[in-house]
Amino acid sequence: MTQAPAPVEAVIVAGGFGTRLLPLTARRPKHLLDVGGVPFLEHQIARLAAAGVQHVVLATSYHADMFEPVLGDGSRWGIRLSYVLEEVPLGTGGAIRNVAGALSPDPEGAVVILNGDVLSGHDLAGQLADFATPRDGRAVDVSLHLVEVADARAFGCVPTDAAGRVLDFVEKSENPVTRQINAGCYIFRRRVIDTIPTGREVSVERETFPGLVADGSLVVGFVDSAYWRDVGTPQALVDASVDVVLGVAPTPAVAAAPDGARIAVDAQVAPEAEVSGGSVVMAGAVIEAGASVLGSVVMTGAVIAADAIVRGSVVGPQARVGKAARVTGATLGDEAVIGDGAEVAEGERIDVGEHRG
Repeated sequence: MTQAPAPVEAVIVAGGFGTRLLPLTARRPKHLLDVGGVPFLEHQIARLAAAGVQHVVLATSYHADMFEPVLGDGSRWGIRLSYVLEEVPLGTGGAIRNVAGALSPDPEGAVVILNGDVLSGHDLAGQLADFATPRDGRAVDVSLHLVEVADARAFGCVPTDAAGRVLDFVEKSENPVTRQINAGCYIFRRRVIDTIPTGREVSVERETFPGLVADGSLVVGFVDSAYWRDVGTPQALVDASVDVVLGVAPTPAVAAAPDGARIAVDAQVAPEAEVSGGSVVMAGAVIEAGASVLGSVVMTGAVIAADAIVRGSVVGPQARVGKAARVTGATLGDEAVIGDGAEVAEGERIDVGEHRG
């Protein structure tokens, strides 16, 4: 009697400290920051569920206690959601190995691995189908989602042969051997996870993948250049949120907003205020008369006072932008205060509780 294949499982590596996103991550993990109106991980979980994944394991560390109250047990996506704590930093590979006990023991099972800070619209179901297709009678050991970029000099490159087999992992170079780069979504054969060393920090990019290629394992690339963005910086977070609201970034988590903005039902927006350009205004936020919010994220309980202008920025929870103030391309931490008429310039970060102007 033929045994039914094990359900497809997934691991989301969500243990980073989010230092590139400070001050937004001073009080919460980056993976729960709002993108397009929902916590970022909801985009990833919804995409996994849509591709047929039935069990998702979150590998957590920083503020680990905050995940389950937000995401629950996975039932609203029709999946099972488990949580495994990483007590000391273990790197990407170490984090994957650390959750092995929460996965099915079937050695031939497929396990999708997602980096917890990448928003992607790529064909995950297609990658799973490609992973399940043998090459010359051999089962694929690992599949990597690859994207082609216009200029690969800032990235490590992943060259492949005509059959899609990964040939090497090449460090950053002024003369890249290919425009293909690692996009942060992998599919592991379950047995491969057990070969990752335990109890120490391991990088899949620098140690696991090159080691598998050197040992003759079948590592393939799945090239798909659909929407893809690393949301690891405040500006990238804003851009990703705008893309979700405007429908540029297709996601099963939320629909695009037909009027170009997503405003929580209990937010207060004055009729004379403007909220547009893919902006998100979260619960309890207040936008006063004459204020303009363009292409920005206004988080829970924040206040944009009368005649203020906020463009391309993140305004953290309970922060306040004073009357006729100007905030452009900036990041305001929790409870930050920008005084009346003050200006915050491109790239500035106002710390938690800091007063400016």
